[in-house]
Amino acid sequence: MAPEKLTEYEQQRLQNIKRNEEMLAALKIRSKVSELSTATKRQRAETKSYKVSPEKKQKTETPIVLRRSLRTRGMPPDSSTDETPKSSPKEDLESILKEEPFSGPISMASACRTVGSDKKLLEIILSSSRNAKRSMSDDAICDSNNGILGNEDFVSSKGGKIGRLVDIKGLKLEQRNVARVVHGRIFTVRFFPARDTRVVVVGNKKGDIGFWNIDAEDEDGDGIHVYHPHSAPVSGILFDSFSLSKMFSSSYDGFVRLLDIERGIFDLVYSNDDGVFSLSQKPDDMKSLYFGGPNGEMNVWDARAGKSVFSWHLHEDRINTIDFNSQDTNNMATSSTDGTVCIWDLRNIGAEGPTSLRTVTHRRAVHSAYFSPSGAFLATTSLDDRIGLLSGENLEDLSMIHHNNQTGRWLSPFRGIWGWDDSQLIIGNMSRGIDVISTSKKNVVATLKSECMTAIPCRFDVHPYEIGTLAAATSGGQVYVWEQS
Repeated sequence: MAPEKLTEYEQQRLQNIKRNEEMLAALKIRSKVSELSTATKRQRAETKSYKVSPEKKQKTETPIVLRRSLRTRGMPPDSSTDETPKSSPKEDLESILKEEPFSGPISMASACRTVGSDKKLLEIILSSSRNAKRSMSDDAICDSNNGILGNEDFVSSKGGKIGRLVDIKGLKLEQRNVARVVHGRIFTVRFFPARDTRVVVVGNKKGDIGFWNIDAEDEDGDGIHVYHPHSAPVSGILFDSFSLSKMFSSSYDGFVRLLDIERGIFDLVYSNDDGVFSLSQKPDDMKSLYFGGPNGEMNVWDARAGKSVFSWHLHEDRINTIDFNSQDTNNMATSSTDGTVCIWDLRNIGAEGPTSLRTVTHRRAVHSAYFSPSGAFLATTSLDDRIGLLSGENLEDLSMIHHNNQTGRWLSPFRGIWGWDDSQLIIGNMSRGIDVISTSKKNVVATLKSECMTAIPCRFDVHPYEIGTLAAATSGGQVYVWEQS
């Protein structure tokens, strides 16, 4: 059989191979490689024979990556699979799992993140706590934002003295009342509920809690002290009304801590693996904590017994706020990422939990639901660009007020709160302003703006005793304190 004729390409390839072989032979490359290989093997053998206790090679371990589902992290499912999602956009929570939470008590000294002594601040808080105990009266009640209202006169729509009418449109902001209290997004802001001092407390995304003594004297520096008791966003701050030197804080890390300033410690009260996303107390029961989880469950924790006394599944997604009616504390309102707000009667608790008196449905996540100071109204804030207003004898009347609530991924969602009476709601806007909504006119009647406010205010609190003092917090860690002019 005659051999096949090679193509021109194959002939050229064979010629190249032959030329390369001749070049290697001329340079003696192969012999040099052989000699080098033999020398290397001999050196390894000699080295091995002379080692008495050879050092064990460290095994390279693949780092363990803790993975948690969106559900256990309190985040909604990917909305790309739902044409009409009710869930909020995925919040920027990538820092939640980066730090391992410490499951024991933490001293204030070790948790402190600021330079300078906090002695003056702690003295002010302890003194205010002692004064509050001496002046506490039976007719002081808690307002819908977990503060304490005094005896100022304001007749609500249901009658009764609740607070004093104040013209929010007349509030002013001065540069001296502006401070960056913490770094990063503020999730919750509270006034220290004392008559004789002005201290703002905030919790941020990183797990820090910052105290700002607004009226700090020059020798006290800027009056700001920051502590780090949590490893994830701070979802709630509550003060013990009977002992203002004690403060509860909850976090996405699943911990609820009790700051005892007299002992100088952040004690651990409760922990779970799923996170705590809302925190509240009944006005007439300061020893029980109500907190919501990522999957719609709510726990009632008895601080005296140190255990959970109730656990109910109230929603299909995360519970964002829990609030109680000041005039009927058995009525509780919860808002949820599942797009609903529910009003519950705690007097009627069955096998599956309390009885729902009313459910309000929004098209998207609801980030707040607060009773008015008199209990005559309930205001809801949703990402569907609406503020719900419930009124009537049994809160059976519902009005929807249009408001742009789209804050974007890097900002805390807006939460509309009540002022010092039933007449006005307070909520931020994307133009670095604060909108004032009239409950009678059901629209925005004024907007607070100032050159001093250079960031978008998302979270608010009103001072429970200084009528006309409003704190606005931002996602950049700033706090702006507005006052009556």
